[in-house]
Amino acid sequence: MRPAEVARRGADYLRRHGVDPGQAEAESEALLRRVLDVGRAELFTRAAGLTTAEAKAYGRALCRRCTGTPLQHLTGEQGFRRLVLEVRPNVFVPRPETEVLVDVVLRALDGVETPIVADLCTGSGAVALAVADEHPGAQVYATDVSDDAVALARANAIRLGLAIDVERGDLFGPLPSRLKGRIDAVSANPPYVPDARRQALPVDVLADPAAAVFGDPALYGRLFEGAHTWLRSGATLAVEIDDEAARIVSAAATDVGFADVTVHADLNGRDRVVSARRQ
Repeated sequence: MRPAEVARRGADYLRRHGVDPGQAEAESEALLRRVLDVGRAELFTRAAGLTTAEAKAYGRALCRRCTGTPLQHLTGEQGFRRLVLEVRPNVFVPRPETEVLVDVVLRALDGVETPIVADLCTGSGAVALAVADEHPGAQVYATDVSDDAVALARANAIRLGLAIDVERGDLFGPLPSRLKGRIDAVSANPPYVPDARRQALPVDVLADPAAAVFGDPALYGRLFEGAHTWLRSGATLAVEIDDEAARIVSAAATDVGFADVTVHADLNGRDRVVSARRQ
């Protein structure tokens, strides 16, 4: 059986076992391409059928996907803006809605030729690397409390050929002291989902490390207080938020003395990012 037909049947199998019908075809293809180690064009032009070993590997991947293993944990990668990032099961998988955070940061840097940027709670390095990719003059620093996240962000930077400085530590703690009062933009995608919503989350989200998903809104107060020290006057802090926390996060920014507090929606119309300007 040609790989194209195998992928079609695999998509049918995923649909019957609860995978989003609109995503089943793309997911089946992604799993098969991973098993065969081929690009999409080669997948649909290859005439040879699967070997026994390839068929078994693909079948195991389909079964794992149907029992809740995230697609990204099976393929080992995730697209994010113009990049394809390596992902690992012990590090938060970047989501499409986080691309809004990158948009906000890049707009804030418009016209700044060689900005200094800090990305906190960087995870796989998605935001930091996207900023480095799309604003080549930027000097980008990234921090995370997780050793696994720091290792992955560094690996992604090397593989993609993008120069970012990734250090382990809490929020602003690992940044060089010489940057105080000089940073042009700070981004952060902290753990923000209230623990009370744990039971309502999709299996894919629960597969991420709990420490990277569930958090206390009080963290935003620490973010804005720290940013007030590290940002230059007129610079921007942009943070991703739970879609029910816009009021709380906006108040935290105002309380510390930030101006131009703005809430940005994602493509689904949900409040996703709060940005504010240091006066």
